[in-house]
Amino acid sequence: MTQDATFEEGGERPLRLMVVDADDLQVVSSLVQDAVFPASEIQWRASERRFAILLNRFRWEDVPQAERRGRDFERVQAVLLVEDVVRVQSQGVTKGDADTILSVLALTFTPSEDGTGRLELTLAGDGAIALEVESLNVILKDVTRPYVAPSKQAPGHPDA
Repeated sequence: MTQDATFEEGGERPLRLMVVDADDLQVVSSLVQDAVFPASEIQWRASERRFAILLNRFRWEDVPQAERRGRDFERVQAVLLVEDVVRVQSQGVTKGDADTILSVLALTFTPSEDGTGRLELTLAGDGAIALEVESLNVILKDVTRPYVAPSKQAPGHPDA
């Protein structure tokens, strides 16, 4: 008999996830929800067709353990890397500004008929970054050790 993996099995290991379809993207979207980053941590390398953001990701996968053990919640720096990007558009994003802190709400993908599509990063405060991609090719990779979240609390979302 086989069982689904649980968050606890991940323990303290850094995440490294690859997205190749819409189902994978839903998982990564949930893990980067409430990630924060300064606008200066956005990189778009048109010649390499690569888009990346260095995020301070809330460790949603660690919440059950933190609650059970009565310890503070954690964040970790992670890279969100998108390959095969042909065009980038943004709204409500001050490019390159280290003082502008952005927060991720969700990642969504709208496919086109030929396998290309539009990957959208919805940000708090009506901001958005849209990536036109030749294929859905995304990696989320933790790059530091977890650290105590400055608020020591889980992000909250009032009911709409």
